[in-house]
Amino acid sequence: MAVDAILRCWLRCVLLLAISSHAVPAGGADTFAWQPVLPEELKMTSEPQAPGAPAIYLYRQVDRDDQTGREENYARIKILTEEGRKNADVQISFVKDLMKVRDIKARTIRPDGSIADFDGQVYEKTIVKTKGVRVLAKTLSLPDVQIGSIIEYRYITEWDTGLLYNSNWTLSEELFIKHAKFSLKPNTYWQMRWSWDNLPPGSDPPKFENHVVRLDVHDIPPFHAEDYMPPENELKAHVNFAYGTGFGSDSDKFWKDYGQEKNTAIDAFMAKPKAMNQAVGEIVAPGDTPEVKLQKIYARVQELRNLSYSAEKTGQEEKREKLKDTNNVEDIWKHGYGSGRGMNWLFVALARAAGFEAFPVLISERSQHFFHPKYMNSFELNDTVVLVKLNGKDFYCDPGTKFAPYGLLPWSETGVPGLKLDKDGGAWIQTPMPDPSSSKVERKADLKLTEEGTLEGKLTVVYSGLTALWRRIDERAEDDAERKKFLEDQVKEYVPAGIEVELTNRPDWGSSTMEMVAEYKLTVPNWSAGAGHRTVLAATLFGNGEKHTFEHAGRVFPIYFHFPYEEVDDLSIALPAGWQVVSTPAEKTRDEKLLVYSLHADDKKTAVHVSRDLKVNVVLLDSKYYAALRNFYEFIRTADDEQIVLQPTLQ
Repeated sequence: MAVDAILRCWLRCVLLLAISSHAVPAGGADTFAWQPVLPEELKMTSEPQAPGAPAIYLYRQVDRDDQTGREENYARIKILTEEGRKNADVQISFVKDLMKVRDIKARTIRPDGSIADFDGQVYEKTIVKTKGVRVLAKTLSLPDVQIGSIIEYRYITEWDTGLLYNSNWTLSEELFIKHAKFSLKPNTYWQMRWSWDNLPPGSDPPKFENHVVRLDVHDIPPFHAEDYMPPENELKAHVNFAYGTGFGSDSDKFWKDYGQEKNTAIDAFMAKPKAMNQAVGEIVAPGDTPEVKLQKIYARVQELRNLSYSAEKTGQEEKREKLKDTNNVEDIWKHGYGSGRGMNWLFVALARAAGFEAFPVLISERSQHFFHPKYMNSFELNDTVVLVKLNGKDFYCDPGTKFAPYGLLPWSETGVPGLKLDKDGGAWIQTPMPDPSSSKVERKADLKLTEEGTLEGKLTVVYSGLTALWRRIDERAEDDAERKKFLEDQVKEYVPAGIEVELTNRPDWGSSTMEMVAEYKLTVPNWSAGAGHRTVLAATLFGNGEKHTFEHAGRVFPIYFHFPYEEVDDLSIALPAGWQVVSTPAEKTRDEKLLVYSLHADDKKTAVHVSRDLKVNVVLLDSKYYAALRNFYEFIRTADDEQIVLQPTLQ
């Protein structure tokens, strides 16, 4: 199973203890056996429907049983080229502590039909570790794989039947698939419905037969990822299953009933008015303005320990810590800790106690998938924010996200639909999208050019808004050495040349301020080049990020930027003694409204000053606009390659 599918599966899980008493223990004999090898499969050298393919799936089978918490996977792959031999290295992903993989069997069928069974070592490694989730992988390498070989492997995935997942089938893979079969035996304790997208042309939809959902498909095209594309879960052929109650044909009624149910539960969690009034009295002063009151409440909630971002602990460590249960907002306040979701509800309760009109909002974050209300899948509302009426306007915030500045939502929570809860079932809202100017990367370099053509000096990078937030979240569990390397490596990505860079300050990793500042000692060898009696150097230093962006002539999928942003460069280069500027590039400007670029260079006699600005104010763009977008980035590359010409001063 692909990593993104594993994460999606985990993010949509829910603990349903009632199921445990109705579940059958997992286990039993394997239902898969190796299929017979056909002579035409051994003779195959190519696939007409996938010309040039390095390998193809001859067959895939996935049989899932949500009654017993068990899924059996089987794959048969034909190796067609030397590049296709990489498929001999198999990786099976799963979520630590929630799933386990067992009974891995594999074999290689050589071109002559002889068989080499896998009897080697199966290893385990971590491939994703984020926000309380650790995705591991079982890895193995099949023996004696040649061009023309067929490789087969099968395995069983199991999970605790007290954990019911919103199951899904991901049909698309990196390789073309000639034939695939899927089945799912639903858990009968809950209602289930399913939906599908992007099935191959001519495919029949899933069918429910003899208490099992089945799908038989042929000729599934390979999935080729593109840069800046929407989540793969939206683009691949897939079938999603949702468990719950109250399913029907009327999605409006479903969401109204669901909203009433969730609002009742959250109101009960927040029903501690005496404790909240007392807490507000400790946080705000009588003369504070509404804005100051809300800021103080926000800051105080974020001071609490956010368990959703705690480092992973062993069972013994958890026992020693003896954290108490948090059954309501008063518990969170008294204990000084809680989950991110619980902290958002605490903020709502405190805001209401302070006299604000505040609402819990259930949202569907957009990092793994996009929300589709018509599917009536409540698990897709997998995150939360808070809506407060402040000075007559809607104000959104998320104190439950560690390091999130006041009034700034994480990028995956921006521009998404949400269900604002109230006693009547709530109403659909759309969270705001930030302005590019609120999420900047500002690079200010004060450098000097040596006689040998080397740039050296100080670089200061200011990350603001979302550009600071995602870095703080991603690096929150790392030590100083790793964080230092992380920031230095990013500077190396900015500059299209071999450089020497050293972080010289200690950025503020642990706060929710809007800005994070990193300072560096920077050396760029051989930045200038001689041309007769003159020397030329590129006008821009930090444009490497756009060097290869949208280079391909064609585009299949929509273009997807995570959030609007701006990059601002301020570059000052002091010239060697006895040198002067002969020419600087003419000012370059391209304004496409949603995309804006400018470059300006000035002769300062003993120095040259260059300013560069790139503003991206779009998130999702249809592929039909790709040609215009590509043209814009070609303009950037051309402008970035403009040169400054220097020569010795005449004596």
